[in-house]
Amino acid sequence: MSSSKNKENKDLLGDSHLDQTLRPRTFLEYVGQKHIKDNIKILLKAAAERGHTPEHILFYGPPGLGKTTLAHLIARETGKQMKITSGPAIEKVGDLASILTNLSPGDILFIDEIHRLNKMVEEILYPALESGVLDIILGKGPSARTIQLDLPPFTLIAATTRVALISAPLRSRFSGGVFRLEFYSNKEIEEIIRRSSKLLQAELVPEATEEIAKRSRFTPRTANYFLKRCRDFAQVHKKKLDKSTVEEALRMLSVDESGLNISDRKFLEVLIKKFSGGPVGLKTIAAALSEEEATLEEVIEPYLIQLGFLERTPRGRLATSKAHEHLGLGKEGPNKLL
Repeated sequence: MSSSKNKENKDLLGDSHLDQTLRPRTFLEYVGQKHIKDNIKILLKAAAERGHTPEHILFYGPPGLGKTTLAHLIARETGKQMKITSGPAIEKVGDLASILTNLSPGDILFIDEIHRLNKMVEEILYPALESGVLDIILGKGPSARTIQLDLPPFTLIAATTRVALISAPLRSRFSGGVFRLEFYSNKEIEEIIRRSSKLLQAELVPEATEEIAKRSRFTPRTANYFLKRCRDFAQVHKKKLDKSTVEEALRMLSVDESGLNISDRKFLEVLIKKFSGGPVGLKTIAAALSEEEATLEEVIEPYLIQLGFLERTPRGRLATSKAHEHLGLGKEGPNKLL
């Protein structure tokens, strides 16, 4: 009796604080991405009415926008189990065969970062998605033979941050749809922060919510991260979670009023100070920063371009007048410090 009560108390604690996860539990709680939610709801309802498993789905877009969360919501909506893996984790054909043959009818298989799937494994996946069979070659040379295993009906939900690296044949197998997740508006981010603050039992004033939202890079994951760090700062310093406390906490994280971090500002400073604002090639900037080109191109540049601080031109990267103004670097101006 006491053990069941302890378990119940733990469950309640998890539900009330939700420090482990702030993921929405229903489509109603999931903020934003309306066009995707509407399409998914129709797909799931139609499949349920026909008594079929939902068709395979691919989500793509920048990290932190909710691809994994949507997969969890689909599993919850269908009431089926979801098996989770990632592209790099499936190294051999045998790994995929083991996963697929252990699925129960109607199960959902979620593969994150599917663009990193081994090409040999990918080819074995084609008949599994299209015909529900698994072709396995036993032996080598003249004595080799192929056996075909029937698979239980299942739904593959895949996610990637780099859809261009997925081969066309694999993309074409996602008959349920290929959906791109968009960045969130500040209003949507504010709504997410308000929900998360209630789950974390952190009382935020409206101005503080707005302050976190505008620095969150239009991304829910970043917004929740900033909220948790601001809550920690307020708790340790015995302060109210108001605008000034949020500003102080984010200053400690080196995040400025536009959401730029140290790496973002260093990128712009090098571009403006060393190369007169550009245009300059990505390789040259990467060398000046001692950073990998892929990191600059995929992590730093997209947000700077969104803010209008950076332009990609045929001749190279170019810092805009907004970037000069933000850093306090006119032709002669001093650098703005946090």
